[in-house]
Amino acid sequence: MIRVAVLGATGSIGGSTLEVIGRHSERFRAEILATHRSVDRLARQVERYRPRVAVVADATQPLAIATSSAEAAEATEWRTGRDALLAAAEDPSVDVVLNALVGAAGLELTVRALAAGKRLALANKESLVAGGPIVLDAARKGGGEIVPIDSEHSAILQCLHGCDAKSVQRLILTASGGPFRGRGPGELRRVRPADALKHPTWAMGAKITIDSATLANKALEVIEAHFLYGLEYDRIGAVVHPQSVIHSFVEFVDGSVLAQVGLPTMELPILYALSYPERIPDATLRTYDPVASSPLTFEEVDHEAFPLFALGVEAGRRGGSAAAVYNAANEVAVEAFLAEKISFPEMADVVGTTLERLGAHDLTDIHDVLAADREARAAAAEVVEHLGRSATGMTRT
Repeated sequence: MIRVAVLGATGSIGGSTLEVIGRHSERFRAEILATHRSVDRLARQVERYRPRVAVVADATQPLAIATSSAEAAEATEWRTGRDALLAAAEDPSVDVVLNALVGAAGLELTVRALAAGKRLALANKESLVAGGPIVLDAARKGGGEIVPIDSEHSAILQCLHGCDAKSVQRLILTASGGPFRGRGPGELRRVRPADALKHPTWAMGAKITIDSATLANKALEVIEAHFLYGLEYDRIGAVVHPQSVIHSFVEFVDGSVLAQVGLPTMELPILYALSYPERIPDATLRTYDPVASSPLTFEEVDHEAFPLFALGVEAGRRGGSAAAVYNAANEVAVEAFLAEKISFPEMADVVGTTLERLGAHDLTDIHDVLAADREARAAAAEVVEHLGRSATGMTRT
């Protein structure tokens, strides 16, 4: 029995993970479920999956836990606070820690899990983006391993299975293009948050859906790939693939190219991460029909319309704190756009200006990463406020 701690259980990835665990209860057990503050939803999950521990990281949330049976109430110990969340990441009874929390808040959990020698099923891409060297160092010292859950990185991992890393020439990630593929910069000034949240192929949380619409998500994945697979940035690329059927390509030194193909569902990479390197059957997941899915098309990234992609890749190239600054500023920009404080193109203005102001500094430990994150958030908030003042008395279009 593989015992799993699901950190971020109430989000879209966490919910999909529990569906997978529920279908394979003979192989997996949800040992710990954790959320930031979604107490009611966590209570419903506890009722169904009966974990040993349930954690609410926000200690200010009232734990008005209602269960339908005394048995369910006695099966689970409820804990609150940041320390309880950190303890869940290194709990000795857990075999796999699935980190599906959103944002840089997941970095310390990633480091704790790897330092404790856990298998880390990683959906929190910000961990590697903001603190890649620190994360890899924790894995080396603690003996933990990272198995990515992103569909693109899971695809690469599957293509590389049994291959010598020296045989890899290039990685090519695919992007759906989001809901605004084909629109020019002028058109994008008029889009609203509700428009950006209508993803054409994936059902995801709000933050990652906006990142997909701006292609910031793909920049984060390029940075992740650099750390996960040890390739330089000039050997990692991205193409737009609207059908979201091919999830990544791996090109080898002899010119051969392998691709992982499947219908767009996060449950497949989740299942693979939990069972890796073994594959287990799952009759619920739909199989790929090449005829029904044809044709498959590919396009270049539109850098003029979606400048956040190039900004992110360049931040990765610069190294040091630049990627952490990019990530934090992007989170602030997404929140501001969702609150309709800035326009869709102004998200890139917020991130670009913040990067210019703060530059890049060396990172020696997790405290440096968290300090860079805080500084970037404060600087990005100032840019948002300035843009808001500039728009005073004007109607955003």
